[in-house]
Order: sequence, then structure tokens, then C-alpha cells
Amino acid sequence: MSASRDDERKTTYREALREAIREALRSDDRVFLMGEDVGRYGGCFGVSLGLLEEFGPERIRDTPLSESGFVGAGIGAALSGMRPIVEIMTVNFSLLALDQILNNAATLLHMSGGQLPVPVVIRMTTGAGRQLAAQHSHSLEGWYAHIPGIRVVAPATIEDARFMLAPALADPDPVLIFEHGSLYNAAGELDPAAAPVDLDHAAVRRPGTDISLITYGGSLPKALTAADELAAEDISAEVVDLRTLRPLDDDTITASVARTHRAVVVDEGWRTGSLAAEVSARIAERSFYELDAPVERVCSAEVPMPYARQLEEAALPQTVDVVAAAHRAVD
Repeated sequence: MSASRDDERKTTYREALREAIREALRSDDRVFLMGEDVGRYGGCFGVSLGLLEEFGPERIRDTPLSESGFVGAGIGAALSGMRPIVEIMTVNFSLLALDQILNNAATLLHMSGGQLPVPVVIRMTTGAGRQLAAQHSHSLEGWYAHIPGIRVVAPATIEDARFMLAPALADPDPVLIFEHGSLYNAAGELDPAAAPVDLDHAAVRRPGTDISLITYGGSLPKALTAADELAAEDISAEVVDLRTLRPLDDDTITASVARTHRAVVVDEGWRTGSLAAEVSARIAERSFYELDAPVERVCSAEVPMPYARQLEEAALPQTVDVVAAAHRAVD
């Protein structure tokens, strides 16, 4: 097949997200998209491009620049029976709506004795690697994974970008979807057998026998590349994509460590108080006697993310760091 035909069959992570939103809008009149620049501009990262023309301003709603205001409106719409998809440009802006997410969305079902579900989906871009400096390069999904009452997911593949939204909209709890900015242009063929994602389970992206590389989101491609490099040295690395960060799939993590007896946890968040720390603690609690070496963690440097490309790359977990951590565990 020619290269041009191959390109025609490929889709990008961005296009997969767009098609998921389009399908949701077509299949349920209660669904609408709201956020800053999601309409006329097509979304800050181009995810909603063309949806305003297809569905109109009632269902693709540009909002004022007030995260607390429009996230609160999304929560209210969900309480009223709608199925809103709220887009926050980048994770740092979500801090302006943290009161709405933590004190309202996450608590109302519990505080109402189960009478007030809040089926809102909140999407946002996370992560660094694009020279957007300290204020636009946060990886704060671990913070949100700390909060009871919400579900936190991180699609790392084109298939998950395409098929995570439908079960998220069907969830009676608020669902936060973290889309890593480095993945939007990632392209590949969408698996024709792919189906709506089971949000309760992690995925083994590559089987292995010598060490488990456990990660999620934008770090998954680096872990897979590291596994390729380790394979060239006759080290068989299993790659586990967490997919859902709250609740964590303990069983898949435990089963992987039982097979390999070593683990490296890769997390773009800062090391202190990180999601990697939580995963490592759970491995110690559940799989201590399975381990043949201490759990290794590969995280971002504990600094505000630099702007200069070389410094940004040095601050982020890279494939070479994952390989080095795997060597420490295996050797």
C-alpha cells in the first residue's frame, strides 16, 4: 500500500478526541460542550474544530474567561439532568475551579445521601515538553487523584482517546480526563476492534517477565521505547498503562509485579507526594515479598518547569532515565 493510502487510514489523538465528542453529541441530546474558545476558535488545541458549525452554539458553548464560573455552570447543568463536557484549557487553570471541583462536584452525591449525582465530564490538557514554561506545564493529575468522589482518567493511546468519553459520560460521578499535550499530534491507525473502555482497569501494553514499567498518559510512549531498548539487551520489560488514576487498578499492578518481581514507576509529576509514591506504596503493601529489588521511581525534577528546551528536557522523565532505573532494579 502506498504511503498516501497509509496516511489516509491514520488518525491523530486530537481527531480521536473530536470524534468521541461528535459521537456523544449525536447520540444524546443532553450532551453539550462548553469552555473557553471551544466554538469559533475550535478549542485551544484544536480538538473541537468544526463542531460549532455542525451542532450550533446551543451545544458548543463559548464561555467567559472564568473557570470557577463555567465549571460551576457545568456542575449545575449535570445536577439538572444534562451531560455537560467542560473543557479547561490547561491543568493550571483548573486551580481556579478547584473549589467547584473539590467542594461541590466531588461531594454532592455523598452529602445528599445519594440523591444528587453529578455526571459532569471535565477535560483538560496536562503535562510539559512543549516549552510552555512553568505556569503551563504542570502535571497535577496526582493531586486530583487524591480526591474522593471523582474519577480521574488519562488516555494515553488513540483508542483510549476515542473510547474513554462514552463511559465517562455514563458514570454518575464527575470524571476528569487529563489529555497530555504532547500526544495531540500522535498518529496511528485506530484499531477496528476497539470498543468503549472499561474505566476500572489498567492495560498491559506490552508483556514482559523481567521488570514492570508502570506509567500513564504522556509517559507511556517513553516507557514503550525504553522497553524496546531493554529488549535489545535481553531484558524483558512489561509495560502497564494505569489508564485510570482514581481508582487505581491494584489487581493489574499486583499481577504484573508477581510476574516480573521488579518495578519502575514513571510519573511526570514531582516526586514528593506523587502518584508514583502512591503506586510504590501499594506495591510495598500488597507485593512486598514478590519484590527482588526496591521499587524505582522516575519523576520530574522538583523545580518549576524551565522554558529553555534543554533544561525542560533535563527536568522531565526521559527514556534514558527509565532504562537506567530498570538497570538498577535488574542488576
